[in-house]
Amino acid sequence: MSPEPSPDFVGRDAELAMLEAEHTAERSSFVPIYGRRRVGKSELILRFLKGRPGIYFLGKQAQAGLQIREFLEEAAVVLGEPLLATFPAESWKAALEAVVSRWSGPGKLVLCLDEFQWTVERSPELPSVLQELWDLKWRTSRRVMLILCGSYVGFMEREVRGKKSPLFGRRTAQILLRPFGYREAALFHPGYSIIDRARAYFVCGGIPLYLRCFSPRRSIEANVAAALLTEFAPLHREPDFLLREELREVESYYAILLAMASGARTSRAIAEYTGINDRSLQYYFKQLLELGYIARRYPLTGKAPVARHVRYDLEDPLLRFWFRFVYPNFSYIAQMGPARAMADRIRPGLDAYFGLCFERMCREALPALYAQEGVSSAYEIGEYWDRDVQIDVVGLRDDGFTDLGECRWGPPPSPAALEEELDARVARFPNQRGASIGRRIFVRERPPSRGNAPGWHDLEDLYAEPSAPRAGGKKRRSRRPK
Repeated sequence: MSPEPSPDFVGRDAELAMLEAEHTAERSSFVPIYGRRRVGKSELILRFLKGRPGIYFLGKQAQAGLQIREFLEEAAVVLGEPLLATFPAESWKAALEAVVSRWSGPGKLVLCLDEFQWTVERSPELPSVLQELWDLKWRTSRRVMLILCGSYVGFMEREVRGKKSPLFGRRTAQILLRPFGYREAALFHPGYSIIDRARAYFVCGGIPLYLRCFSPRRSIEANVAAALLTEFAPLHREPDFLLREELREVESYYAILLAMASGARTSRAIAEYTGINDRSLQYYFKQLLELGYIARRYPLTGKAPVARHVRYDLEDPLLRFWFRFVYPNFSYIAQMGPARAMADRIRPGLDAYFGLCFERMCREALPALYAQEGVSSAYEIGEYWDRDVQIDVVGLRDDGFTDLGECRWGPPPSPAALEEELDARVARFPNQRGASIGRRIFVRERPPSRGNAPGWHDLEDLYAEPSAPRAGGKKRRSRRPK
């Protein structure tokens, strides 16, 4: 039988509603679901399948014949057809046809092939088989809901959604499942203070499994020690597991991610840190980008980006924290223990690290602030840098405004000094389109003297329930570097 969904399932209301609509539609449905590992794809599917007729098959790195047999055994249980378990199927086509032919309704039979990339690795003909069955039998039958789920984003985009895929153009819906945003992540720890909700997000990101590893009965530092620093803790070697499961030559990827966690952000700086030549480096970047572990950044000005200005960021919060604090200190942690490692090697750098994470959160929060303020134009959000200035938040709006923001996690020297610092940065921003400049200051806690000052935002503002979005507000698609 299919495994049960987690009893403390959180969020994903829009995705569940879409799957429900596909299930009840007066046609067959084909829905690819993809996203990085641990983001909650399987939990979403199992939640949707609860109380519905569906066959959930988890692909694995095993011989094709063994996988086909396991699929038939699962189908035999779900459909109450014990003879299916011994059906002499020599191919996926024969197995799938046998299973669907035994479904008599009512409604649709859900066929879910999870970790689809592993099944296709051993059965490369499977996408073509599904195309044939969909085109000739399933599409017009109104009896099948096909879900293909995969963790390798690049594979799913090429082999399921790509123009060269046999399945191209056949999907009736799709879900690119992303990590939870900071507001949804806070639902995992409703008893935390707002500051601790932010700190938990800075370490765990929006990955449900990681967020569940933080106990509400412990402080953030105690949770880090218990979940990441203890030898047998669930997240102590989680990044190592992720990388070894998805990639080869993990030593090179380790070097690259360690370089990025240490502050190297350009191709040149990462090449100098790792000793990896640029051509090889671009290959490794491509793999990490497809997995969603890193991202490209460029200074946002309204002009087309230039390749030489590109920076690379460690996008995954747990990987970023692990390569910054845990991996470089493995020997110290093993020798001195989690408590001493926290006190000597991690705590001294936490506030500065959280400050960088806070900048990311503020950029993430700006669309909600725009919705609350009634901004109805399209916009693009990022940051700006050059040799002389760094601006933490840039919001380019199509209504002729550009918002520039300064983020400060620690206590500012004084509100006036922070405003003057932002003014100095604004003066260096290349406002080539002549936009009206809006100034925004993001702090952990708002100073009493700026209680109602416009343009000031603190964590209370960022975690406040958003107003209903106004019609017309759109986030512009980012342009790629040339």
